[in-house]
Amino acid sequence: MSIEKRRRGDGAIRYRVRWRQGRQNRVRTFDLLRDAQRFESDVRRRKQLGDLAALDAGRQTLDDLARDWWKLHAEPNLARKTREIYLGVWRTYLSPRLGDLRLSEIAPETIEKFVLDLRAAGVGEATITKALVVLQGMMKRGVVWKRVPTNPVKEISKRRPTKARVPSPFPPAAIEAIREQLAIRDGTIVSVLAYAGLRPGEMLSLRWRDIGDRTILVERSISLGEIKETKTRSSRTVKMLAPLVADLGRWRISSGRPPDEALVFPRKDGRPWNDGDWRNWRRRIFKPAAQAVGLPDARPYDLRHSFCSLLLADGCSVVEVARQAGHSPTMTLSTYAHVVEELADGKRASAEHMIRAARAGSVPPVYPYTLRLVPASP
Repeated sequence: MSIEKRRRGDGAIRYRVRWRQGRQNRVRTFDLLRDAQRFESDVRRRKQLGDLAALDAGRQTLDDLARDWWKLHAEPNLARKTREIYLGVWRTYLSPRLGDLRLSEIAPETIEKFVLDLRAAGVGEATITKALVVLQGMMKRGVVWKRVPTNPVKEISKRRPTKARVPSPFPPAAIEAIREQLAIRDGTIVSVLAYAGLRPGEMLSLRWRDIGDRTILVERSISLGEIKETKTRSSRTVKMLAPLVADLGRWRISSGRPPDEALVFPRKDGRPWNDGDWRNWRRRIFKPAAQAVGLPDARPYDLRHSFCSLLLADGCSVVEVARQAGHSPTMTLSTYAHVVEELADGKRASAEHMIRAARAGSVPPVYPYTLRLVPASP
């Protein structure tokens, strides 16, 4: 290690510090001798501590860090769908605006200007939050890998997302009106969503061996056509209502009594649905059926809300509803607070009775939750 005094062509004096790092000879130039001496002392100290790599902290660009983050962290640890979302956010918003910056140049002020730039371009808050989540994850690994001393994104406040759409639980009369518009397969899909409360990915990953006499075992889901763990990475059982037992029995007979390992709702080639298949079903099959009965804004996911509301109406506790739905009691109470309030007077009605009455064409005597979200049945 040495300090060299160098005179440039214009007569200015510079001081160069030379040192060896691994198999490479390194050099850094300073205007002042005292700065060169301080740096030389720092190199000696870091050599003794085995921390020479930290000298390069911040000299890489964000693009450099992103490539390593993707290979070493994202691909081994993140779900495929999450990676696709993050990759889209990176390519569209982060890399064009921040990718060429050195890590040492990315400060909280830089990120705040980046956020303002996105808002000025009309980018929504949900997308901005995703971009900050991706950037914060990258910089977090940068801290772990000693490429940056701190994570500047932690200092940036994220706006709270707008309030989610209030759940719109449909009573069995509306659900049965939709089912009457559909073929047996599609009507059974609606039954599973509405009367077992499965998420669409969970429903599409069901195999016949998961269907018991009175329960459904939920331990998988589908994302991008691949079967994986459920959203909560845990399994659960759902008690089947008697009308759903009958619906699934008819569908199995209609399907030619497939073996236990077969998917309950496969594609024509026997493989699981992919995201495109689900979007097509939602747009071409479910939406027209819902519109035909006066529910133009209905979504398949609303059927899951209907199941939770049915259980609450049947007298199930918030804890039991949460267990069968596959989320926390806190989320159940928060999401269905309006339903719980409707039930405060103690009125209860059997879920199975309400479904049977709807199928018989008679109106159930009591709807224990609000009906103002759905029109009168046609």
